[in-house]
Parts: sequence; structure tokens; C-alpha cells
Amino acid sequence: MNNSATILHLRHVRKSYPGAVSTEVLHGIDISIAQGEFVALVGPSGSGKSTLLNILGLLDRPTSGSVEILGQDCTRLDDAGLTRLRGQSLGFVFQFHHLLPSFTAEENVFLPMQASVGHFTPDMRNRARDLLARIGLEGFETRPVFRLSGGQQQRVAIARALIMNPALVLADEPTGNLDRASGQQAFEFMQQFNRELGTAFLLVTHDPTLAKRCDRILTLEDGYLANGAQTT
Repeated sequence: MNNSATILHLRHVRKSYPGAVSTEVLHGIDISIAQGEFVALVGPSGSGKSTLLNILGLLDRPTSGSVEILGQDCTRLDDAGLTRLRGQSLGFVFQFHHLLPSFTAEENVFLPMQASVGHFTPDMRNRARDLLARIGLEGFETRPVFRLSGGQQQRVAIARALIMNPALVLADEPTGNLDRASGQQAFEFMQQFNRELGTAFLLVTHDPTLAKRCDRILTLEDGYLANGAQTT
């Protein structure tokens, strides 16, 4: 952990699902992520990674414990407050990029900003074009994304995740649907933005090679989090 401001802090987070017998999936998770960190989250299937990521992304609430983002106690927010905080502070990159195929690259990138303010401005296009240029897609701004390769589409998704200048980007297996070369390139672009913008990243990955290139590795097993190991 570096000495920068804390972006995300989970304290004693537990998550249970009701049923004939209540099932606890997460058992007292504690995580802190600082500004500018690049952290890997690894663990076998069924370890609770998806549940944890939904809580980190403010898409689900813990059964107990607290989630703080930029000092804001999220457990005290209603659904509208969570939606606002998520849009302002978090970016998301998925294994399947969830782009709008008939929209252009730049339209996909600035769409979260347009949705946030309720109307389009030329500055949104300028911001989108700047991000696309920084990830090697200059000249592709007005191309519909269905005409882009898988690796190019994932780079558009990375730019979209950054359009609102989030403090933290949650990347869920972002290289899992790409060939090795495209996956390496996508990872390197995320590291580039991490270094240049100070954006924190939490990368969920099954690739041990990528995990070792992150600042820390968090290991989740059977809903328990091992101590975060420094990789450098």
C-alpha cells in the first residue's frame, strides 16, 4: 500500500443469501485500495469473486460491514445515492465489453457522460477522441464498433470506463475473451492510464502472469481473503 489517499475501504464485509439454510458467501472481508494502485484479485471459480465485485461496484449491498468510497459510507446511501456515487467515482471494464454495436467508437465512449448530464456537448466528443487516441484508435472514432476487432472493442470499453475520470476502475476478466497479444495490449493500456492519471485499478483475472505485474495480489478462497501480497 502506498501513502496516497484511500479510494476504497471495506471493513468486515459479509454477504449471505437467504434460503432454507442461509448461505454466507463472504466472511469478513477487509480491503483498502489507495489512489494510483493497480491491484489483482485472484481465486478459483466459486470463491466469491463475483459477489465481492458486485459489492465493490455498488451493485449489491453487504449483509453486514461497511463499504467506503472516497470517504463516503455507502451503507448509508439509498439506491439513488449509490447510483450517483457509482457513476461519479467508478469505472467498469468487463470480459464481454457490452458496447452498443451500431454506435460509433466515440459515441460508446462519451455515452456515460451524456447520460450523466442529460444532454450532449462537443466537449464530450473531444474527451472521447482524446481517450481513443491515447489507446491507439485515432482514425477509428466514427467507425461503428461492430466493425472493430475484439481487441479494439475492448480498448473502446477501457476508454468508456475512464470518460468520467473515476477514482477506481473495476476490471472483471478484461482479457479473458481476447487472444494473448490483444489481452497483453489491453492490460498495458490500463497500466498506462494508471500511471498517467493516477486512476486506481482492481483487476479480476485468472492469468497469473498478469496478476504478477500488478502492485498487489489479493487472493479469495471460499469467501475468505488472504493477505494482499506485494509483487514488487
